[in-house]
Amino acid sequence: MVENKKNPKSDLTRTTGLFLNVGLVISLLLVIFAFEKKVYDDGSLVDLSAQAEDFEDLMDIPPTEQPPPPPPKKVQPEIIEVPDEEEIEEDIDIDLDVEMTEETVIEEVVFEEAPAEEEVDEVFTIVEDQPTPDGGMQAFYKYIGDKLKYPAQARRMGIEGKVFVQFVVDKNGNLTEVQAVKGIGAGCDEEAVRVIQGAPKWKPGKQRGRAVKVRMILPITFKLG
Repeated sequence: MVENKKNPKSDLTRTTGLFLNVGLVISLLLVIFAFEKKVYDDGSLVDLSAQAEDFEDLMDIPPTEQPPPPPPKKVQPEIIEVPDEEEIEEDIDIDLDVEMTEETVIEEVVFEEAPAEEEVDEVFTIVEDQPTPDGGMQAFYKYIGDKLKYPAQARRMGIEGKVFVQFVVDKNGNLTEVQAVKGIGAGCDEEAVRVIQGAPKWKPGKQRGRAVKVRMILPITFKLG
């Protein structure tokens, strides 16, 4: 039987390697434990509501009174004088280079007469001086009563009424353009026109002092006695 001899040097080497490995493992465990461990502060919890109130107290700043801004300055309008009359200087060329000799003949200036105004043959209805028969209207109605003949047809039919006769008194006083504008028929209209056509001249009407034509309407009454 062979006995193993102990070598002190080899035993020391094993022991040293074992301690190194154990130390390495412990170091790794400490590092891992240090990273995984949660650290809590032992201090008291902070009251956020109290801090908010303190913040509001700090923000509550009294308003500062500022003076109102000064009013804007009033600008007075600038008055510009405008001259009433403005002189305009303009050069006017006048050609006075005219040769005058003894043989020069100056033509006489002939002024044409203004054309005579055409008299408008206007017929008036109202004028300053109305035309009137000789002796007045009463004498004219007497003339009509003497000359007027009641038509036999109208007498038989018992027709009565007024015939309105229109006529024009011309510038010489003649009664022209005689016509019945409103009648009663049965020969009365024609008889009234006949009597007016045979009437004597009137005094012509005047407008602004000159004789003019005047249109008139005269009623003639037919009445059975």
